[in-house]
Amino acid sequence: MKKLVIIFLVISANISSAQDAVLLRLNYEKGANYSVSMNMSQEMGTMMSMGMSIDMGVKILDVKGENYESEMKFTKISMDLLQGGNVVSFDSSKNDDELDEAGKMIKTQMGPMLEAVVFTKGNNLGEITEAIVEPNVPGMEDIAYQSSNVVYPEEMVKIGSTWTMSKEEKGMKMDFLYTVKSILKETVLVDLSGEVSGMGAGKITGNVTIDRVSGIPTKSLIEMNLSVTEQKLKMKVTTEMAKK
Repeated sequence: MKKLVIIFLVISANISSAQDAVLLRLNYEKGANYSVSMNMSQEMGTMMSMGMSIDMGVKILDVKGENYESEMKFTKISMDLLQGGNVVSFDSSKNDDELDEAGKMIKTQMGPMLEAVVFTKGNNLGEITEAIVEPNVPGMEDIAYQSSNVVYPEEMVKIGSTWTMSKEEKGMKMDFLYTVKSILKETVLVDLSGEVSGMGAGKITGNVTIDRVSGIPTKSLIEMNLSVTEQKLKMKVTTEMAKK
């Protein structure tokens, strides 16, 4: 009998948690440090593909009300590029003796990114309002904006709730639709869908796992199947974020 009571209480607790409405907000603390890992892959036909992995460290410099300031620094960059049957690889953790000539050329291009710091300003909805790179390295601020893969709605959400977000990058408009899939004691799982228009056209799918207490997107997956100038393009981006 006691076992049945315990099982009933566990089931009841899970149902109660699932029925909760939550207010999704980033609850950063001043001085907190996070590690972020972003993996990107891109395929165009059978003869060209690229995979890139970027590890970053993020420190929250200040929190004032709904706004925060942070600094972000790349700690490691690696990539593999296949083009016309040729493979080029690069890993920033390797020294010059371990890199081939192509890898050394990429290191010259990537080196400034590893030395720069990205200062960002944002709010607790997840919107990045400003990104400044010091010293300036073209393109690095784009990665800062891309790392913000979900913007929370103003209102509370429950299972089945939806909200939208739009982004414009390099001539393409991305319209995202977020749907709350489940609400558990520690996490909120959100499904992602959407469409791309402009220079490219296609569909977006994915999901985001959000820490219920901190509001941090701990894991995310975004996949895009596009047509760009009559070429088929597949893109996949996974991101993981954890407090150190």
